[in-house]
Amino acid sequence: MTPIHDRFTELHDLLQAYEWSGNTFDDTMEAPGAALTSYLRVVAAKPQRAAAAVRELDDLLAVGLFSDEVADDVDLLPHIEPPSGVSVEDCLRVIRHHLSHFLAKPPADGSTHRPQTAWEWRERFPALAHLLGSYFHQDFSAEYQSHAEAVDDYLALESPEDHRAAATDIDAFIAANPNDDDLTEAARVLGLRIAPPKGVPLRQWLIDIRDILTHHTAA
Repeated sequence: MTPIHDRFTELHDLLQAYEWSGNTFDDTMEAPGAALTSYLRVVAAKPQRAAAAVRELDDLLAVGLFSDEVADDVDLLPHIEPPSGVSVEDCLRVIRHHLSHFLAKPPADGSTHRPQTAWEWRERFPALAHLLGSYFHQDFSAEYQSHAEAVDDYLALESPEDHRAAATDIDAFIAANPNDDDLTEAARVLGLRIAPPKGVPLRQWLIDIRDILTHHTAA
């Protein structure tokens, strides 16, 4: 049997876009809804992800959602709430329709557009989301005496590849949020639950962290 979750890996990621949007299915055959639109913006840089999602949808629909063959895999997929009178299979076929249309003529890379959903923010900036959510969370004060201690812990525990990815994410994240209020809101979406060091604006603090990461990886 295919290992659980491996069979529908990309479909799982796609359906997470709906999960982060309240599991609401608002697509029609004429236009994708909010969750699917956010997914399509993300995969514009990697259309092969959309192609993988189509293959997995075809596989799932051919086997059947209630087949014992895929029961364990389906159980792990995020669920979507279809409108009244519409089946989950119908929803998946609508998703497939829009994915096929997207693949027929992929748009330009959507990474220059500001994310519109929490899922999209985390997909666009995964390394920064990990840094903020795992080291500057609501229990920060129980684990660390200072912001610098948390950064040191991150440097010690995470790989150089993660450091470089987080530094790159910070640059792009700052560019995507020229307004300070938007920056604060987006950082919270990525998992930041504490204020920066006293007297240091959030934007400057992120730049300082980026400089530390860049210096560390260059050493």
